[in-house]
Amino acid sequence: MTHAIRFHQAGGPEVLRWEEVEVPAPAPNEARVAHSAVGLNFIDVYYRTGRYPIGLPSGIGLEGAGVVEAVGSAVTEVKAGDRVAYAGGPVGAYAEARNIPADRLVKLPDAIDMKTAAAMMLQGMTAQYLLRRTYRVQPGDTILIQAAAGGVGLIVCQWAKALGATVIGTVGSDEKAALAKAHGCDHPIVYNRENFVERVREITAGSGVPVVYDSVGADTFAKSLDCLRPLGMMVTFGQSSGPVAPVDTQDLSKRGSLFLTRPTLFTYTAKRTDLVQMAGELFDVVTSGKVKIEVNQTYALKDAARAHIDLEARRTTGSTVLLP
Repeated sequence: MTHAIRFHQAGGPEVLRWEEVEVPAPAPNEARVAHSAVGLNFIDVYYRTGRYPIGLPSGIGLEGAGVVEAVGSAVTEVKAGDRVAYAGGPVGAYAEARNIPADRLVKLPDAIDMKTAAAMMLQGMTAQYLLRRTYRVQPGDTILIQAAAGGVGLIVCQWAKALGATVIGTVGSDEKAALAKAHGCDHPIVYNRENFVERVREITAGSGVPVVYDSVGADTFAKSLDCLRPLGMMVTFGQSSGPVAPVDTQDLSKRGSLFLTRPTLFTYTAKRTDLVQMAGELFDVVTSGKVKIEVNQTYALKDAARAHIDLEARRTTGSTVLLP
């Protein structure tokens, strides 16, 4: 028998339980992966609290890295012994071992260790689609990233800087401002002390930015719109402060014919060809040194509830991994 974190009802971190589970032989299209590390992401909180409904009881977690132990009869993508990683589901990564559809796995380059892989897949591929597909950042662009010292934020700051952009980022403290600045954020703004709309307008000489990447949600949405120039794009890709209220499309018109999108990694990686291409681009920027993955917190997998408490209290920076 192996162990996994499971929950039987939606609620606070206390609903997470360390349970014995059985991992059967893989189905024809599955691979069994023994995890070396598991990624912690805010979307896990959404599942745990019921904000994203899921059938219960359930496992939890969308990101992990490990070694393939066995494959089903129809699997061609990987083989036993391969070092692999994945992000985006199906849910159930908080486990010592699990079965997962093999077409969701990507092989890891030798230069990337397991903790780094588990920390980078969901956040790194999110950064990839934000910067290279949702709004394709060009040299000379000035962008705004909310929560710049978070896991996605630190990757976006570095990657956007490598692309030749000027990066503005909001953070919650001077310590996080220093962290963001050290990772390519040209203009960190401490949002609870400064008016970030006024600062963005000042930095851009009144014109606003072409894109805002916002994972905070309710608390920042309207002000993020105020930071955009005409024809700018609002990218809302998370809701750590709560869901965004319904939007009047006339408001987008009045603010300058703005674009609004709510993308998800699941959509961008639905085709395996896209998944492999996105992961490959992420691996390239990490192995080149242009983007450094900061694993700033580690917890034992069985202590996932404590990790959730710290995540929700905004006591974490960069990426966090859970170790089986």
